[in-house]
Amino acid sequence: MHSAVAVSFLGRRLVGRLMVRWAGPIRRGGGTRETSPHPAGDQTCRHFSRRKKNFKSQIWQQQGPQVDMGDSSNKKLKMASHDADIERFDQAFHQLVTELIDEDAKNPEISDAMVRFRQVLEYNCPGGKRNRGLSVITSYRYLVNSDQLTEENIHRAMVVGWCIEWLQAFFLVLDDIMDQSQTRRGQPCWYRVEEVGNMAINDACYIESCIYKLLRRFCRDQPYYVDLLELFQGTTYKTIVGQSLDLITSPDGKVNLSNFTEERYNAIVKYKTAFYSFHLPVAAAMYMAGITSKESHENAKTILLEMGRFFQIQDDYLDCYGDPAVTGKVGTDVEENKCSWLVVQALRLVNNGQLTLLQENYGQNDPTKVAAVKQLYGELCLQDEFWKFEESSYTQLMTLINSSHQDLPKEMFVAFAQKIYKRKK
Repeated sequence: MHSAVAVSFLGRRLVGRLMVRWAGPIRRGGGTRETSPHPAGDQTCRHFSRRKKNFKSQIWQQQGPQVDMGDSSNKKLKMASHDADIERFDQAFHQLVTELIDEDAKNPEISDAMVRFRQVLEYNCPGGKRNRGLSVITSYRYLVNSDQLTEENIHRAMVVGWCIEWLQAFFLVLDDIMDQSQTRRGQPCWYRVEEVGNMAINDACYIESCIYKLLRRFCRDQPYYVDLLELFQGTTYKTIVGQSLDLITSPDGKVNLSNFTEERYNAIVKYKTAFYSFHLPVAAAMYMAGITSKESHENAKTILLEMGRFFQIQDDYLDCYGDPAVTGKVGTDVEENKCSWLVVQALRLVNNGQLTLLQENYGQNDPTKVAAVKQLYGELCLQDEFWKFEESSYTQLMTLINSSHQDLPKEMFVAFAQKIYKRKK
């Protein structure tokens, strides 16, 4: 087989497998179809097993843009490096906490505070999926030559990765207080821990301050230090703006479904989630790799913000349909009057009677009313809507990846897409 044909076939085959993973496990056998009222008349939800089978067929037959996945042996090497990085990444966390705490614990005036802050860091920073932090190391490995993968550089990338994880922890501690959430990562939210309460606000400020202590300690003598500082500060600002949009759109105790527009939802997702979850890790790695081209950063941002949008939409989907034992969080978007993707789609599909039902039951901390909203979601086939969105997202994402700047490895973005589309938590 000609080498070019072989590479094309391998790329199509791997992308096909990737999309089967995205679609999730296939239900075997038959089963009745669910019907539901719809503004256009009685509509029938497509049976999931048939949909997924058709979806797989569409991927194999697709004539649109495909991604060259590169040499398979190189991919195996990257995966092996990733597995080793996970172990080293976890070890680095404890080392960094010890360095930060021990340094200040020597001062008798503040030693009591350091005892507390160790608990703050160890309770709130680890325990997540670590995707954001690990993405820094993964991206850095893709972006630099092998001679730049020194122990010092890898460790520095891990430090920056943990800075992003701590930025995430800072946001989550405050977000849980504002949303009055119950659990986070399978344990009580920090503010709900005995004798913590509103002290969690100051604890969150401490977590954020550690980011800049770490950047100063490990990156101050690097040419990209200022770029990293501006990137972290700019991302924090954008995320705060996104949180404000979220709170304004879904005020406590005031349900106004007219606020829940597609445009407002996309703005909340972009600023509150996509910048810090997807753009920040890769942009940081790009600066560390010496990539400063504005065009390259803009192209990467376009792809990463699209990934971030899908990630949040999937998060909204899992809030309603995910298993709390797997996600580590009890979904509360309906009770909390959240402008989630599901309610935005519901508002697009409802008839007048269903709209009334939604208005009467959404944003109420009442199990019966929450159940009524979720039953309406089922009648509107919102799970089906999610799968349709995922299919269109794939096409758009592959187009964006193929049009990325020449100094950005396409396989790096494909690797991130794999993590997103198969996740269950």
